[in-house]
Amino acid sequence: MINQSLLQSSFKEAVTYPAYVASGTHHQQQSWNHFDKLSREHAPLAQSQTDLIKSFTRRINILVLSGTWCGDCVHQCPLFQQLAEVSPASSGGTIDLRFVDRDEASELADAAKICGGLRVPTVLFLNEDLEFVSIMGDRSLTRYRAIAAKALGASCPLPGAPVPADEIADTRQDWLNELERVHLLLRLSPKLRQRHND
Repeated sequence: MINQSLLQSSFKEAVTYPAYVASGTHHQQQSWNHFDKLSREHAPLAQSQTDLIKSFTRRINILVLSGTWCGDCVHQCPLFQQLAEVSPASSGGTIDLRFVDRDEASELADAAKICGGLRVPTVLFLNEDLEFVSIMGDRSLTRYRAIAAKALGASCPLPGAPVPADEIADTRQDWLNELERVHLLLRLSPKLRQRHND
């Protein structure tokens, strides 16, 4: 279990998606912005996905360990932002998404190892008290299936090869499924139901 005070201090020091992307090199920023634009154009959020997120009533704090240099982060983190901006906590919504660089947050990264490794992106879902709820990373099931099909098959893609629209949409849905699971966990939490009288 990750130390509560470490989670709280890490979340408070973390930055928003735009600030995080801006911390990368010019080339890295271009890669992130290109994929964000591409994914919005070729695999936009469905109305049912937007409606689901807008139906959330519990605050979900999301802390992402990432690297602006990381290809898996480029192909997934913009999708997190797209989900979060449907109901941003800064505008009275339920999702507060923040990012930390894995190499600059070494204590948190060590505490959040997956399969004994420093994986990115690693997504930590926290409740309104910044208590640990769930962890997911470094790839969604769809991303793992796509990578396995390419890496374990007869050929492998060239670096920077385009990501098919259906893979983008399915990857976003994987992350939305976890977001919904976390929300339901929080919605049904006896502690939070008593606090919110619902």
